[in-house]
Order: sequence, then C-alpha cells, then structure tokens
Amino acid sequence: MQLTVLAEGHADAGALTAPGMVWIPAGTFTMGSDRHYPEEAPAHRVGVDGFFIDTTPVTNRAFAAFVAATGYRTLAERDPCRADYPDADPRLLVAGSLVFTAPDHAVGHEDWTQWWRFMPGADWRHPQGPGSTLEGFEDHPVVHVAHEDALAYAHWCGKQLPSEAEWEFAARGGLDGAEFAWGDTLVPGGVHRANTWQGAFPQENSAEDGYAGTSPVRAYPANGYGVFDMIGNVWEWTDDWYASSHAASLPSAKACCVSRNPRGARREDSADPFEPGALAPRKVLKGGSHLCAPSYCRRYRPAARQPQTLDTASVHIGFRCIRRVAPDARPL
Repeated sequence: MQLTVLAEGHADAGALTAPGMVWIPAGTFTMGSDRHYPEEAPAHRVGVDGFFIDTTPVTNRAFAAFVAATGYRTLAERDPCRADYPDADPRLLVAGSLVFTAPDHAVGHEDWTQWWRFMPGADWRHPQGPGSTLEGFEDHPVVHVAHEDALAYAHWCGKQLPSEAEWEFAARGGLDGAEFAWGDTLVPGGVHRANTWQGAFPQENSAEDGYAGTSPVRAYPANGYGVFDMIGNVWEWTDDWYASSHAASLPSAKACCVSRNPRGARREDSADPFEPGALAPRKVLKGGSHLCAPSYCRRYRPAARQPQTLDTASVHIGFRCIRRVAPDARPL
C-alpha cells in the first residue's frame, strides 16, 4: 500500500492518505441520536481505531473494472433459485431488481409498492431496466448491488465493508453531535450539500439540488475529513447486522465506559421489527439517498440507519469500502 505522510494536524485527510482513500484518525464520538427515529437511539459514546475509507462511493466506472477483471455477475443478474424462495410467484423468479417509479398522482405513504416495483432486467448495467445504459453515468455510484456483490468487490481490491460505527464516524467529518455531515442546517445559506428529495414525495421531485436521480459522486462538497457523498445520493451497505435500537447491540458495560470498535447485533437478532415473522437477516444501511424527503424519510443524516435484507438490490443502494490497518503498520 502506498502511503503519503502529510504535515501533522492536517484536517482534510488526517495525517495519511492512500490512493482513492482518506485516512480517518482514531477517535471517540457520539453515535446515534435521541432526537429522531427510535432505531437511532440511544445516543452513546463510541471509540474507533483509525482506518482508510474510499473518498467516494464505488462508481459505475470502478465496478465495471472489477467485472471486466473477474467476470463477476451480480445477484440482480442471476435468476433466483426456486428452493430459496419456495412460496414466491414463479413469474418473479427471474433476474432483476427494484426500480423507483414515481406515481402520476398524489398517494399516501403507507404502501411502498405504489412507487417501488421489481423490474426484470434491471441491474447495475441497466439501472432503470432494459434499454437503459450507463452512458453519461460512469461517475455516478453503482447501484443494484446486493450485500454479497459489495463484499465481492471489497475482497477483490483488498478492502472491507465498514462497520456501522466506522461509517458513521467518517460521515460526521469531525463534527461530533451535528445533525448533518456539514453542520446543523440542511441547506445552509440556501445551498444544497447533498442529493436528496425536494417536493411532494413520491410523485413530485422539483430537483432543486440539481438532480432527480443519482448524481456524480463529487457533485457536492466533501465533509471535514475530505470524504464525499456520505449523505444522500445512495444508501450504503455496512457489514453490521441490524438491531431495532443501539441498546440491543450495546455491551453490558457500565454507562461510564466507551465501547471500542463496536459491531452490530447478532445475525439471529437482526430481523426487522416492522415485518413481524420475517426471518431473513438484515444488514445496516447508512446515509440516506436521493429518494429521502423531509416528509417521508428524514434519514439523510449520519445517525440514521435502515435494515436491508442481504438479497435486496435497488436503484438507490450502493456502497464504499474501507481498509483497516494493523497497529504496527500505521505510519507515525
């Protein structure tokens, strides 16, 4: 790994950089929030070791290089196995993924199937379904990647997927306790700092931030650590199992003690409480997406989190990687 040592105290990249990555120095921060959705609580102190993180989400260009080198086929490009889904409609056991389609009239927010539909032929190469291409979207985040696809890419380039704590620490950019990755105001001075939804969700997106769908990964300013696009654009996979609150995965230590490099819940405890009886385990998604609106999904914040089944891919889920460095290998 090539490392470049910068002057001590640099705020933009800590003290270290690696190609395409930013060094996040070890630190302690307040993880979660007590002010928003219940799954974000309780806010608690967490410590993490230093690590490298991709400066942007993995792009279509980068993912295409991985596929060209390995011949990898994503989950959305493969027909599901009937044995894995014995109760499924056979007509749905075809390669495809979830695509957002805005309704042509106002609808309630109770039934997500009014704007999401499974589309055969939708995958990372064809983000809006058959006939769509990546032309002009090479520097947008890759989408329609399931958890195993993100892991395969990470392993190929000698990296890992972040834990939820690592991801959230990097997203905060050194602003401990701030609402957003840049401060406490969503649109400071009337300038958009992330790709989110403006207008009446799900039927009307005014695209005041410049984009109705995904945006190039450097379209908005980096945060205090020099990391781009941690908020909005696409949700990002982490490698932690989901729990319905932070309390479910916190160690039974004294309240005064700070958890170091925490990981999520146990796999068997990661079912979604909003889907009773659903046994499929879930990983944590972070960051929100271009489909997050103040009236529907105010999850374009570092503390926000969402469960996602391992076999789900969609037009608003991507990922980025980290690289952990052994203590004795960290340059001074």
